[in-house]
Amino acid sequence: MARFTDPFTEIERTFGRLDRPWPSGMMPMDAFTRDDHFYLRFDLPGVDLDHIDMSIEKNVLSVTVERPHEDTEGVIWAMRERPTGRHTRQVRIGDMVDVTHVEADYDDGVLTVVMPLREETKPRRIDINRRVLEASSA
Repeated sequence: MARFTDPFTEIERTFGRLDRPWPSGMMPMDAFTRDDHFYLRFDLPGVDLDHIDMSIEKNVLSVTVERPHEDTEGVIWAMRERPTGRHTRQVRIGDMVDVTHVEADYDDGVLTVVMPLREETKPRRIDINRRVLEASSA
């Protein structure tokens, strides 16, 4: 059976992917600070907790996940965007966090990593002294 492929559809399919917020296989992530802690949240839908590995080395947090390959025998795909296989995302976290006290939770496909800010990097108030100038006598 001959199959006609519209070349403009193929171009749109190929280059249309460039405007997505993340390429295929990448883990979307939010990063923010709140209440003296630094948070990272990774969206990992469909990934079992047993297939997530996380480590920190030289202030780089690495998250590696494994999405199992599906049995696709006899399947004719109309579209396939959900990545399978092994994927890693690395985040440079800098010196502002205490990497010795990292906590992580996984709930409903979201991995949340919480790291306390180091004391010396927390914002602090600086008192300003009032300087009184004496009037010079003329």
